[in-house]
Amino acid sequence: MLPNPRYKIFGMNTFYRMLVTAAALLGAAGAAAQISVDRIEAPEEEVTFLDSLRSIPVATEYFNRARYRAERAAVRKERNYLEIGGGLQGALTSYNDPWIKVSGGDNSIALIASLHLRHTYTKNLFTVETKFDAKFGYNRMKVETTSTDPDGNTHTVSNGVWFKNQDEFSASVAPSFKMSKNWSYGAIVKFRSQFVNGYVSRTQQEETDRKSTFMAPGYLDVSLGITYKSPQPKFPITVNLSPIAMSAVFVESRDIRANVWDKKPGWQIYGLDDPDRTSKYEGGSSVQIDFDRTFGKTGFLRYRTSLFSFYGWITNIGQDNKIANYSKYLFAMDAWNAGDQNPKTKPFLPVHPTVRWENTLDIKATKFITTTLSFQLYYNRAQNVDVQTQTLLSVGLTYTFKNK
Repeated sequence: MLPNPRYKIFGMNTFYRMLVTAAALLGAAGAAAQISVDRIEAPEEEVTFLDSLRSIPVATEYFNRARYRAERAAVRKERNYLEIGGGLQGALTSYNDPWIKVSGGDNSIALIASLHLRHTYTKNLFTVETKFDAKFGYNRMKVETTSTDPDGNTHTVSNGVWFKNQDEFSASVAPSFKMSKNWSYGAIVKFRSQFVNGYVSRTQQEETDRKSTFMAPGYLDVSLGITYKSPQPKFPITVNLSPIAMSAVFVESRDIRANVWDKKPGWQIYGLDDPDRTSKYEGGSSVQIDFDRTFGKTGFLRYRTSLFSFYGWITNIGQDNKIANYSKYLFAMDAWNAGDQNPKTKPFLPVHPTVRWENTLDIKATKFITTTLSFQLYYNRAQNVDVQTQTLLSVGLTYTFKNK
């Protein structure tokens, strides 16, 4: 029996298909085995990153009060210089009665207080300097006074009496504008007087013995001119030259003008024209020299001096009946007082230069203990033909504050 040809063909086809599939798989496997990856070495290079962000300022209206106050305080400190100093000096001496009977001695108390203030304000080319100085002191000593009772018996009594030994204050204001580094132009206004009553002596302290009080006398000096200030810290001198100046004296108390001491009435001692006038003004020129320096790193030594001189040449030009000789002037004044006292014939003493020189030397032992030596020289021919001087040495507590 012959095979069925349909089955034969099917069998051959199946065989060929399987053969082709096997060959394809073997070819694919051989191809996969031949694939390889080459090694590539890339060169090293420095990489730089570019910042493309930009900083943009942003304005804000925010107000910081603390910062504003700090800036204002810094400006004030830069423009203002403030110095305040004060001191209290004293001495006490005490003996008991047996000591006084055997060895002698006198109980006494001396107290002196001082105050110094200086303020300078500077803005651009403008400067104003303000100064205030004051000294006030009292002494207490025993004074023996003699009195007579109605029966004619004489009694001697020893009492403790207070009397002043220092009493003066002065205030000055000096505005100026800078012309150059060391020169400026401006004005100086200075006033000085005393606080309380002053008497002829410790045993004469009645109203008729009074010779000074507040505004009796009082002095006012006004000057206009130029000022030189040394740029050297080791020589801080200031010189003011005033071709035009005014000097005035005030005696506001009627009693002091009428009281007599040193054989002259008060109005004449203080240079007034007559007892009914309370002031006198003179025109002329003035010179003022100031020096203030502290020595040592700790400031243990300080020297201050001020020299002021005024000459009333403008007043002298307009005066009539001038008598230059002081003795002849006094004789002419006595004759005028005894006569009709005609103002047109009243003798006048030409104005002489007045000089006032003040010196203060402070030596610090510690921060709060200071020895002070002060010396003053004053010449005013309207008051006295002789030169007046005063010297004071004291040790006590002092303190000085400076803002910079």
